[in-house]
Order: sequence, then structure tokens, then C-alpha cells
Amino acid sequence: SFQNEINEVPFFDIQLPYELALKIFQYLDKTELGRCAQVSRTWKVLAEDEVLWYRLCQQEGYLLDMSISDHSCWKLALKNCRARERTLKTNWKNRIGAVSQLQYELGKILCDVHSCDGVVIAGYTSGEVRLWDTRTWDYTAPILEPMHGPGDAGPQPHVSFVRINSSLAVAAYEDGTLSVWSLMFGREPIHRYQHNQRIQALALGSEGATVATASGFEVKVESPNDRGFWQTTQTFEIQKLVNFLNLVPDVTGSPVTVAAAEDIVYLLKAEDPGKVLHSVYGQPVTCLDVSAHEAAFGVRTFGWLLNEPNQILLYNLETSQCLKKMGNSMGDFTCVNLQNSPPNMLVTGNKDRRVRVFDLRKSESLCSFYAHQLGVSAVQMDDWKIVSGGEEGLVCVWDQRMGTKLWEMHARHPVRHVWFNSHSLITANIPDDKTPRGASITDDDLTAHRKHRGIIYAYEFSVDQLAVESILPICRSSYDEVTGYNYNIGLAVPYDNI
Repeated sequence: SFQNEINEVPFFDIQLPYELALKIFQYLDKTELGRCAQVSRTWKVLAEDEVLWYRLCQQEGYLLDMSISDHSCWKLALKNCRARERTLKTNWKNRIGAVSQLQYELGKILCDVHSCDGVVIAGYTSGEVRLWDTRTWDYTAPILEPMHGPGDAGPQPHVSFVRINSSLAVAAYEDGTLSVWSLMFGREPIHRYQHNQRIQALALGSEGATVATASGFEVKVESPNDRGFWQTTQTFEIQKLVNFLNLVPDVTGSPVTVAAAEDIVYLLKAEDPGKVLHSVYGQPVTCLDVSAHEAAFGVRTFGWLLNEPNQILLYNLETSQCLKKMGNSMGDFTCVNLQNSPPNMLVTGNKDRRVRVFDLRKSESLCSFYAHQLGVSAVQMDDWKIVSGGEEGLVCVWDQRMGTKLWEMHARHPVRHVWFNSHSLITANIPDDKTPRGASITDDDLTAHRKHRGIIYAYEFSVDQLAVESILPICRSSYDEVTGYNYNIGLAVPYDNI
């Protein structure tokens, strides 16, 4: 081929070896490489070298798990990745795709929902725990079996919390029991333990196998040893009741837990068991999230009495220093998302019905949306959009830069869980009332009425996914001419002209 014959590359008035010329070209971006390819035949070969385009692909964050030999044309691969991303963005903005409801009628009423990479776990008042894998649409959900003791013939206790990561599923029950299942092996729990009081908070590491629970004045951390046997690795005694509990991600060595107990935030490490990260008497913590190096939490201050509004505090976990005090709102901050936000960004929801985005390098908010009538209950953002859920049951998708609402969906109960990645979105509306009238345990009817149950939605905006299960099943025509916003309704009969 022509490339094999090139040893010397003409660079203006000198001849350069091919490798050296390639080193110069690797400082160019896509546009500049395109221009260079038009200079001469030799430069075209150089500008389309696979090494350059493979590196550009990696720099832009595409196909990171592939090696250079996996594609024959990396320029085309990059082009396809960018086209797919553009289509996904358009689908998100216009709500084009499939939506399905993840329902389980025998579970009675939904108690808690969590998800990880499209796998959803739900716990119910019947004591059952259920999984869905939304990445494969024909997947039927297994019910994870609780570990029955000999005297467990009566009704099962309600599920109070569920958590899931890439390898484990965990559920805490009202009677203080905790069950851990492996997603690799069967439906039987691989571990369970019992607190003698109700579990108030549950945390599962984002990777690996570490579970932390708070019950009474005790925080317990459990994980398997080298031989796979589960054991209590740490126990901490705390002065107050824990409201929020998080395990710090990406920690090497023994796990680190952040616990918010009323007006104190603890940093719990094996070598420093009772370390107080933050404490101001009479100023309770209202929400908490942690990333690998920082913790962010909302604090309710004395308000208008001392003219000091509520704030979000950001602490460095290595130095235990307060880095920033952000926001000044009369309402309580009800949710904060630091871990899933872009670098140096943070998104919060507040009782004053606003969603705010903060840049961690500044103190004032970048943008603030009047989002929900009854206060914000769940938020997540990426580099261009924000998804927020409210107490009144609305899920809203916002374009962050434009400050506009793209679309919304409503269900009866408060939104308690929101999770999305580039192509899918999981939302859960969970009822506050777990024992509605006429749905008591003595009823013969095994299922609760649909309006009491709560609901989980899974949206798929992927290009590969045909929107066969569109919003309304009647509208499944191939008519795709869009004029204005059509609410995803194609026509039942594709007319020739309209």
C-alpha cells in the first residue's frame, strides 16, 4: 500500500521520518486533521493514521475498553459514536423511545427502590424483594427469596430499604433483619444478620461488597473476608440516631462511612472511630451525599431569627476541612447529588420548590429552576440536563444551559428515586402511606388497589431500541414526519399526505 512506501514525509522544506511526523500530528484535533488531509497525498495518509483517530476516540471518552486492533477504521468509529450521541440527545429532548412500567401486583405497596446501571431492585410491604434488568426488555424479574426461619409462617415484615450495586442486592426489613444476595448466584441470600431494633439507614458500596447499617445508636459495617465469609468488620457507637448513611466510594483498605445523626456528621474509620466531621448544636442535617474525596450535606439553620438561611456545606474527607458554604434558602435542602454529578458540580433540591446547580469553585448557584409545587424529592444531573422528581409526583427533565423544562411525566405518589445514564432513565413513585384504608393485612385480597401501589417507570431512549412500546400502544405506525411536538403519538393509520 501507499502508506508502506512512505518513509519520509515532506514538511515544508524538510523531509521528516514518518514516526516523527506522526508525533507532531497527534497535537491536532479532528478539524485540523481534516484540513491537513487535503494538503497532499502523503499528508492524507498521515492524517488518517489509525493511531491518531484511536487516541482522539479515547480522549472524547468513546470505546474506552477497546484496543487499537478492534476496529479497522477509527475515524469512522468516532464518527458513528458522535452521531449516536447526537441522536440520543435528541431522543432525550423530545422524549422519543420506549417506556415501560415495572409492576409487581402481589408485592402490595412499594416501599423502596434503587437501581444500578439499569438493574432495578424494589422492596414491598408484603416483604418481597424483586429485581428487573431493564437492559433486556424481555427479561422477567426474579423474586429474591428471604431466608425463612422455622417459625416464619406468619406475614413477612415490610421492607424498609433496598440497595443494589454491580454484584450485590441488599434489603433491610422492618424487624431489623438484613439480607444480602449475590447477583451471580441464585435467589437465596448469601448473608443475613439481625439488629435488635429497626434499621434507620442502609448503605451499600458503589463497588465491591461492603454493607453499612445504622440501628439505634450503632453503625455496623459488614463485608466478606478473603475466603468469602461475611463478618462484622467495624462497629461504631454514636450519640444520636442516624438519619443518613453513605459509604465513601473508591477507598482502598478498610471502608470509610459518613453518617449524619441529627445535627452531627461523623466520619467513621476503623483507625479513628468517633471522628466528628461537622457539628453545630440545633442545626440538623437534612440531606447527605459523598464522593470519593468530599461530602456535601444540607443544614437547617435557625433561619430568619438570626438572619442565617439554610445552606449546603462541602467538606474535604481527607483534611476534614469545610471547603464551601453554598446557597442561602429559606427552605430545607431535601436532596443533594454530588457523586453522579460532573466534576466540580453539585445539584440540589429544596423544600422551597427549586432545583439549584452549584459550581464547587464558587458559592452562588449557577442556575435555579422553579421545579415542583410541593418541594423537590430527587435530583440527578449530567453535563447538559437535569432530572428532578417532586413530592407531588412529577418527574421533570430540564435543559441546564437553556434553563428550560423539556418535558414532564406525572404519577400519583412522591418521586423517591431518579437514576439515568446516557440512554435510559429509571424513576420510582413511592407512596408515603404504606397501609391505606381497606388494604389491611386481614384482607383476603392479596393485591392492593392500583392507586395505592406506587409505580416504577423505565424509559429507554436508545437508538437501537425500536420505540414499539411507545407511549400509547395504539399509535405504532411507521409515520415519522414530525411537525411540532407530537407527544410521541404516530398515527394509527399512516396517511399518504396530511
